[in-house]
Amino acid sequence: MDKLFNVDWHAMFIPSLSLLEIFLRGTLTYWVIYLCMRLFRRGTGQLSISDLLLITMISDAAQNAMAGTYNSVVEGAALILTLLFWDFAIDWMGYNKVIFGKFAKPDPVLLIRNGRLLHKNMEKELIDEDELLALLREKDVDDFTKVKTCYLEATGNISVILKE
Repeated sequence: MDKLFNVDWHAMFIPSLSLLEIFLRGTLTYWVIYLCMRLFRRGTGQLSISDLLLITMISDAAQNAMAGTYNSVVEGAALILTLLFWDFAIDWMGYNKVIFGKFAKPDPVLLIRNGRLLHKNMEKELIDEDELLALLREKDVDDFTKVKTCYLEATGNISVILKE
């Protein structure tokens, strides 16, 4: 019965790690994951099973490096606030073109020009012809030769402009 009602208030609210250490751990881990995802991944607007699996495994692998071993609610909140801070800061810097606007929000990549597939650009973005055709069908385009331009946008979505 003691286990049901006995609360260790001290362990719940008093940090066992320095809040600065939690901030630094969260910051370093966030930036490592951000840089890896930004440099090596740019999806096509939807999460595939492998993307979801990758994100889940990265979050599990990063947990100990990011959080160390902590027990208090305050430490968990500090880590969450650190991650939210960097997420907002990167969006803000990208929007205001501060420091790395081009890096945070890359230029669109041309995939189709005047009805011709640009295989070199598709290869660079790891988009094969079947995947591009499926994305075009989602935009109600059944024939890529009718496309004036098709871009892979920074968001991972495609934009399509049809020929007149």
